[in-house]
Amino acid sequence: MEKINYFLSLPILKLCGNHSLETNKEISALFTLIDDPDEEVFGAVSDKIVDYGSHIIPNLEHLWETTPEEAVQQRIEMLIHRLHFTDLTEDFRQWGLSGHHDLLLGALLVSKFQYPDVATTTVLQEVEKVRRNIWLELNNYLTPLEQINIVTSILYSYYGLKGSETNYKETNEFLIHKTLESKRGNQISNGILYLVLSELLDIPIRAIRIPKQFIIAYFKPGYSEDNIPNPLHKIEFFIDPTSGQVFTQQDVDGYFKRISVPPVGAYFKPQQNKQVIQHLLEEFGKCFTSEKDLYKQKELMDLVKMLEE
Repeated sequence: MEKINYFLSLPILKLCGNHSLETNKEISALFTLIDDPDEEVFGAVSDKIVDYGSHIIPNLEHLWETTPEEAVQQRIEMLIHRLHFTDLTEDFRQWGLSGHHDLLLGALLVSKFQYPDVATTTVLQEVEKVRRNIWLELNNYLTPLEQINIVTSILYSYYGLKGSETNYKETNEFLIHKTLESKRGNQISNGILYLVLSELLDIPIRAIRIPKQFIIAYFKPGYSEDNIPNPLHKIEFFIDPTSGQVFTQQDVDGYFKRISVPPVGAYFKPQQNKQVIQHLLEEFGKCFTSEKDLYKQKELMDLVKMLEE
């Protein structure tokens, strides 16, 4: 217990650039206890290390590289994850408070949960490349269906995007940067990419929450986002983002019959970007069901709850 009290009493100095000699001594002292078999000691040391903030990550990465014991490496990895997650939580909080919940930025924040160093510039450049290819083919005289046929043709045929059934063992297929990198995603990641492009091109596509599906719908111009009495009559048609295939109301009615669920109006209400990202976080969380990964599922659900506030 004396050991714990001693390390809890160490002052936390803000790290910047080169660490002071005193700070380096404190960090070194804490690092010597990362392999302590006493969980209580390790817990206290972990909290103290996390208090330093993400500036300490390079030190931890160097320690990981020079540590031969796998169990200690796992502890270091957990500490690095905690530091990244602390920063990510703040980023999500700021995103949730912003007036416009930029969908691409929200999707990239989800990517950062698994890949903290994801190159956002590369993603933005790739999205812009696809957007420009679609924009060059569009004009003001196209019907809604003709517009969507162009978007779908460029995205799935020319660009080569492929869709797959949702598989919770394929974590990368939920992440937009990996979907762009491999040109393969599931219904929700492909759908978010479709939504991002449509928003940039001023095409009135919105996500709707049909049970067990992530479907997007083309809404007639002039619809109101709030409190639509009957959203269904504002929808021109539906799109399955797995393949870009267009569905009619009759097709959707048939789906509701097959799953024995009444097609109430709430299922057709256009989703806000914040709701889309909450849904992505919930679905992504289902990838982490093993005992060693359950903490990740909890963290993702904590982000969902934070966005509800």
